[in-house]
Amino acid sequence: MKSKRYLYGLMGLLSLLGFIGIFTESKYFLAFFAFAVDFEFFFIKSDEMMEEYMNKSASRAFYCGMISVALVSFICFFSGLEEKEALITGLASGWAVSVIIYALSVAYYGFKEKWGLENDKE
Repeated sequence: MKSKRYLYGLMGLLSLLGFIGIFTESKYFLAFFAFAVDFEFFFIKSDEMMEEYMNKSASRAFYCGMISVALVSFICFFSGLEEKEALITGLASGWAVSVIIYALSVAYYGFKEKWGLENDKE
């Protein structure tokens, strides 16, 4: 379990890409500073419940990202972009959707666990 905790915490290293936004004119890279919150996983005691909600969040994010890649690529291609540009746009938006869904889902399960709410009826 400790190795997964370190893996989750190492995602915080993506926040270092935010410095590109500070030192260049590409301010879009500043959004990567949001990954700094993942460093908290180095200090959280991992248990089965955490592993379960991390896995749920990852699978939900993966599927939402793949669906958005297909939809955005399809829309961009038929709106007049070249194949390569449509695919790149689809992949970029799919990655962004995956990150957003993952972050929101982990935050939801984390808040739910901290507040002691009951399990969802699934």
